[in-house]
Amino acid sequence: MKINIPVPAAEILDKLHEKGFEAYVVGGCVRDSILGRQPGDWDITTSARPEQVKSIFGRTIDTGIQHGTVTVMINKEGFEVTTYRIDGEYEDGRHPKDVTFTASLIEDLKRRDFTINAMAYSYEDGLIDEFDGLLDIEKKTIRCVGDPKERFTEDALRMMRAVRFAAQLDYDIEEKTRAAITELAPTLSRISAERVQVELVKLLTSDNPGKIRELYETGLTGVFMPEFDKCFETPQNNPHHAYNVGEHIIKTVEAIEANKVLRLTMLFHDIEKPSCRTTDDEGVDHFIGHAEKSAETAYAVLRRLKFDRDTMDDVKKLILVHDWRFPAEKKNVRRAANKIGTELFPMFLKIKRADTIAQSSYRQDEKFDWIQKISDLYDEIRNDGECLSLKDLSVNGRDLIALGIKPGRELGDILANMLADVLEEPSHNSREYLLDETNLAGFRKGKD
Repeated sequence: MKINIPVPAAEILDKLHEKGFEAYVVGGCVRDSILGRQPGDWDITTSARPEQVKSIFGRTIDTGIQHGTVTVMINKEGFEVTTYRIDGEYEDGRHPKDVTFTASLIEDLKRRDFTINAMAYSYEDGLIDEFDGLLDIEKKTIRCVGDPKERFTEDALRMMRAVRFAAQLDYDIEEKTRAAITELAPTLSRISAERVQVELVKLLTSDNPGKIRELYETGLTGVFMPEFDKCFETPQNNPHHAYNVGEHIIKTVEAIEANKVLRLTMLFHDIEKPSCRTTDDEGVDHFIGHAEKSAETAYAVLRRLKFDRDTMDDVKKLILVHDWRFPAEKKNVRRAANKIGTELFPMFLKIKRADTIAQSSYRQDEKFDWIQKISDLYDEIRNDGECLSLKDLSVNGRDLIALGIKPGRELGDILANMLADVLEEPSHNSREYLLDETNLAGFRKGKD
C-alpha cells in the first residue's frame, strides 16, 4: 500500500530521518488516505523529543509542548509533530495528568481512540497497523484500541466521536465499544459544552445524520439533550403522521440538506411535542402550540451548548414558522417572506418539504403541491423585483424627514404602513404614490 504524502509533510519526515529519528504520518490522515478521502491535516509522530524537533526546524510553535507537540511551519502551513508518548492518568476526563515520552511507536499508538485512527505510515516502512485498523475499515467498524472502557474513561468525548465517525463513514460501532458507551454515557457530563457542540454538528452535517439515533440509544443525549429522549416516548396518533415524534424528527433530519442551521432546525422543530400533546375524544393526538414552545426550548438547548447567536436566532425563527400554511397567493407569499426574511424564506420551504417527507401519505401530495406553488410564486416575486422589506421601499426615512416628519415612532409607523400597503399591492412601490399628499396622510393615520 502506498500513501501519497504531501511534499511539506514528506520533507519533515525526511529531515527527522536524516537526524536518526523515527517519524511517520499518523492517525486521521492515514485513515482518510486509505479511504480515498482528502485529509484535512497531516499529523506526524516521531521518536524525537520536542526540543530535538525544535532544533531541527527553523520555524516552530510550541502548541502543546507539555504533551510533546510542536507545530513545524513549512512556508505558511503548519504540521503538528508529536513525540511518541505514554499518557498518565486522566483526571479531568480529557487531558492526561502527565505524559511519559517513549521510544516505541506501538506504545504511542496504544493510547489512541479507535483502530482506524491508530495507523502510521512512512515511505520507508509502509503501513504500521498493529491493531487491525485496516481490517476494521474493510469491515466498516468503529472499534476502540484495547479496552474501550479505558479509552472512554480517558476522554469521555470519545463516545460521541465514535458515533460521529460512524455517521461520517457509514460504519457500525463494534459490540464491546457500544456496550462501553452505554455503560459510561453519564460521564459525558464532564465534557465541556463547546466540545460536545463540535461533535454534534459534525454528526448532524454528515452523510448519515440519522446516526443521532445512536446517541439516544446509548444514553448520550440523556446527558446533554434530555429533551430529545422524551420524543421517542411520544406517539403521534394523527392521520398526518406515521411515526413517533423522535423517529419523525430523525427522518426530517435525513430528508434535508447538510446545512448546520437546517439540520439543527429539524432536530428541534418538534422537540416540545411531548409537552403539548393532547388526545381528543376520538383518540386523535394534537400538539397545539408546539412550534412556539419548541422554538424556545431549541434556543435554550443551543445556548446551553454554546452555539453562536446567529445560529440560535435563525433556528429559533425557522422553528417558529415551520408549521405555517397560507393560501398560495402572491400577497400572502410576500407577507410571509417579509416576516421570515428573504435570507431564511428559501430555508422555510426546505424545512416544509423535509417535514412533509417524514409524515404519512395522508394528503401528502397536496402538501407537496402547495410547497411547489409557494416556491414558484416566490421565484416570480424575486425575479420581478417586488418589494419584500423596508430596504426595498422606494422611499426611506430621509425622504420623510425632508417633508418635516420628525425622527421617532411616527416616522417608523409611517414606513411600516407603507410597507404593508406595498406588500398588498406591489405597483404602489413608487415615490410618486407613496409621497402623494393624500396617500401620505393615510399612511400617517394608518391604512387598513
